Formats: sequence, structure tokens, C-alpha cells
Amino acid sequence: MPTPKVKKGVITVAGLGTRFLPATKAMPKEMLPVLDKPVVQYIVEEMAQSGITEIIFVTSSQKRPIEDHFDRDGDFERYLKEKGKSDRIQPLVELSERVRFFYTRQSAPLGNGHALLCAREFIGSEPFAFSDGDSIIDSKTPVTKQLLKVFYRVRSSVIGVQRIDDRAAMTKYGNVYGKRTREPRTYRVSEFREKPPVEATSPEGLIVGGMRYIFTKDIWPILEGQSRGKDNEIWVADAANALAKRRSFYAYEYEGIYFDTGDKVALLKTALHFAFKDPAIALEIKKLVQ
Repeated sequence: MPTPKVKKGVITVAGLGTRFLPATKAMPKEMLPVLDKPVVQYIVEEMAQSGITEIIFVTSSQKRPIEDHFDRDGDFERYLKEKGKSDRIQPLVELSERVRFFYTRQSAPLGNGHALLCAREFIGSEPFAFSDGDSIIDSKTPVTKQLLKVFYRVRSSVIGVQRIDDRAAMTKYGNVYGKRTREPRTYRVSEFREKPPVEATSPEGLIVGGMRYIFTKDIWPILEGQSRGKDNEIWVADAANALAKRRSFYAYEYEGIYFDTGDKVALLKTALHFAFKDPAIALEIKKLVQ
């Protein structure tokens, strides 16, 4: 049977963002700006450019601004058009026309695995793309699109990974263990391990750089039966590890630069990266940091 096209995506945005307080008391951390766009819009654009047409956000009670951001505002759009400034919002308008957005709430902060499980009814038995709301990956070809290319070939769940040589640095990330396949940059996963000691890091040098998955329906029964792990919460990585031990699971060393925006320094580094890519402001930024 032909492999079904992946049209749905899940983005979890239910975290409290305590590292950015007091800013995140009223604003979701995913809405903090990187230049002129909030973090979460970069992730939505990546999915949209990869062919995803329906996205469900798993939110919490503080996340209403995310819904407002991706909702159309006819009065505001007309005002900008009258002022000759409609070009400033046109990319967001076009994004909202390409993607249908849905929302569900995580009832309690029980981990990203529990948050993902909240989207099961929306996804059903279809394969789907999954990302957190914190990580931006700057790449020529959207990372989700890179993973989908692998998925359509192997017809199994796929995770995006990076390969690094610094063993000490690897202890700060989730590690992925497995064997290289005949396909370029592709590995058959045998195990996931969260922040292992240096002597037990992945021999292949593979880390989870940015949470990007393509999951099949096989993840759902595992998540439902997943016991609580670190901090007494349910984690996607634990469920992925269990899935890899039961069914074929692949890792793809994607092409791109991963940016974690989960703390103040990381967010600033991300903003500087994109600022230096913009000729209109790069010169001014260089003067500032010299």
C-alpha cells in the first residue's frame, strides 16, 4: 500500500516559561520575538514549507496570545492596507491561508509526552510531524521536509539528529544510539538515552538537536502506557525509546543549524544569528558588538 501523505503536525506549547519571568507572566515564551517574528512562527513556517496543512497546538491556560497571533484580524489588516503597510503582515496572512490551526489544552503540566497524547484524537491513525515550541532550525531545506523524505522511504518513525565530536558536550543532550544504514546520513535507532555520562555517550556522536519527529500511529499505545520518568512526568523521549525497541525507528542527521531558545542567552544568540543574515541591520549590529 502507498505510504499516506503527512498533512498534520503537532506543536507543544504548554510550558510555563519560568526562565523568562517576569516577561512570560503575560506573554507565552513561544511568542518572544526573534527579530520581527515570534519563536513559534519559525516552527510553523517550517512545517508549512514541508507540506503540513493542519497544525494542532497543545496549549495551557496562559497561551491565548498564540491563538490570537495566528487568527485573522480583518479590521487590523484593512487598517494596515489603508496606511500602505500591509506588506508587514502579509507573510503571516499567507501562512494563515496555507495552514488550518487547531488548539487543545493540556490539563496539567505532566510532561511533553502527556502533552503529545492530548493531540491523539486530532491525529487519529495518521502519521504526523511533531515539534516542541522552543527550537528553531535554520536550514536551506526545512528540517521537517528532510525527515519526511526519509519517512516516505522507510515508512517508519524518524527523528532529526545532529552529530558532534565533543563527548563532554554530548552529556548535555539526549543521545541517540544505532547503526548507520546504506542511505546517507541515516541510522537505524536502537536506543535513546537522556544526558548520559561522558563514558556512555553515543558512539555515533548523535544527539537530539531540536525536537523534530515524524511519528507513526505506533507511538500512541506506548504513550498511553508510558510510566512517569524524570520529575514524575511523561516524556516523549522515553516513549520513543520504547518504540525503537519494538519497531523500526530511524534517525536522520539533518542539514541545518539548531537554535535552542529556552533561556535568555540562547534566545539572544538566535536573534543575533538572524540579524547577521539581514543586510539591512547586520552592519548596525556589528558596530554594536565590536
